[in-house]
Amino acid sequence: MQHGGTTSEAAHLTQFVTLWLNENVDRLIEWRRHLHRNPELSHMEDGTTAFIMGILRDAGLEPHEMACKGATVDIGPETAPMIAFRGDIDALPVTETTGLDFSSTVPGVMHACGHDMHTTILLGLMVALAAYVEEYGEDALSVRVRGIFQPAEEVLDGGAKDVIEAGALRGVNQIFAVHCEPKLRCGQIGVRVGAITSATDVMEIVLRGPGGHTSRPHLTADLINAAGLVVTMLPQLLSRRVDPRSGTVAAFGSIHGGQAFNAIPEEVRLVGSFRTAEVGVWRESEEIVRELLDEIVAPTGATAELHYTKGVPPVTNDDVATALLAQSVRNVDPHSLVEAPQSSGGEDFSWYLEHVPGSMARLGTWTGEGDKPDLHRPNIVFDERALGIGVRLFAGVIDQFRP
Repeated sequence: MQHGGTTSEAAHLTQFVTLWLNENVDRLIEWRRHLHRNPELSHMEDGTTAFIMGILRDAGLEPHEMACKGATVDIGPETAPMIAFRGDIDALPVTETTGLDFSSTVPGVMHACGHDMHTTILLGLMVALAAYVEEYGEDALSVRVRGIFQPAEEVLDGGAKDVIEAGALRGVNQIFAVHCEPKLRCGQIGVRVGAITSATDVMEIVLRGPGGHTSRPHLTADLINAAGLVVTMLPQLLSRRVDPRSGTVAAFGSIHGGQAFNAIPEEVRLVGSFRTAEVGVWRESEEIVRELLDEIVAPTGATAELHYTKGVPPVTNDDVATALLAQSVRNVDPHSLVEAPQSSGGEDFSWYLEHVPGSMARLGTWTGEGDKPDLHRPNIVFDERALGIGVRLFAGVIDQFRP
């Protein structure tokens, strides 16, 4: 794409990227559909990484493959301030039922969270930047941009920590990401200052007692009754221990114990999640749960053992970085900007924000037809028009960031 532009004309990266998208949107759709057909689970993204590396190299870039899977790639003057963008690349253990002609070809694995969209948006941005630098020269970019293609977002241990340990944030001043949001119509972009997701921890509680006959529960520790108290009282007591405005939620998804109607079991296991939008609450969460659990179980005569697994902190968007995102949206269409609700879901983009300021936006992907689906469903369909919108959003952030 030749424009014969001058340095002054090169100042508006978003305009260049918009023109680039007009000529290359079909390539983005092709990349996205390849990724969708060939999903890979967390920590297994070898083919996905190879695909990403090939596209970046074809664009004249020099990507670096990480030992933990995934890749990073830089473009722009080495001495300039650096801005980073993250795209997650892994899929979910979900069997697709969309019926799309580019449905997953891997049994039991699907891009049901939109990571194929996120990856394609970041690929589009980096390839468009390569074309921009080829047209105007590296100095015209006046900022260094790093693309981070992160593995293993969908599992509790997460891939963000591995990426950070690999040095992907070294020299980065700010970092940005988008997440597909099927509750927003395609074209809308949601931003939010502060917590946009929640911390997500796992609680496993083991109740033990001597067992006994259900006709004489007073002679033993009634673990089924104790489990019922834990399930009902722990969430209630939490609302009196922490500020309800913190969005703290405890809920259980699994209870196992006993086999016979007339036998009180010797052991009952409960597994659930603890979520909060407040970092301070998250840092004290295990201690809070342990104290409340002991108080609840003490009168029952049972013993309680807590196995608490820390997950990810909440994604807490920086106000300045979020302002860059918002202005990028306004510059294209102020009517597209909406306030994103705070979500109780977890996202390991939060680990990046523990090190550098940044922000995540919600990218509308609802097609406008039928019900608004939820993420992780086997029949979810994302509007591919959002690909170009995401690329333009990132380009606009770079324009706002540039000196």
